[in-house]
Amino acid sequence: MLLIDEIVEAGQQRIVCRKQFQPDEFFFQGHYPDSPLVPGIILCEVGLQAGAILLSQQLADQQLPADQVPIVTRMNNVKFKRMVGPTDTVEADVSITEQLAGVFFLSARIRCQQQLVASFDFACTVMQRPTEAAAETHE
Repeated sequence: MLLIDEIVEAGQQRIVCRKQFQPDEFFFQGHYPDSPLVPGIILCEVGLQAGAILLSQQLADQQLPADQVPIVTRMNNVKFKRMVGPTDTVEADVSITEQLAGVFFLSARIRCQQQLVASFDFACTVMQRPTEAAAETHE
């Protein structure tokens, strides 16, 4: 489920990505049929995906093996300020606030029409991507 439509701005420690929601998005069917709203977890996912794009550049710059991926390990201070609906466009502004070895701490601010709609802090740990064989043994 890719939620990022475009990268607006990208640097070493910060990225801004955009997502325009469409009325036919699957999550509007049940959230809520007569008054559709973007679920809070989807707003968080937009921020997390923007963070993943930022971290992919960091991992490439650090020349880590290609099988290393960032995995979200924690979300803190999650706050929802305003509602977002079909046809709204949000911008996710994500910054790396700290790095300790293979752990990255990030801050996300999601805005719609220049107004803050959601904010949260999160951490990602860099781990080896599971192989297909390893995934099959856990099923």
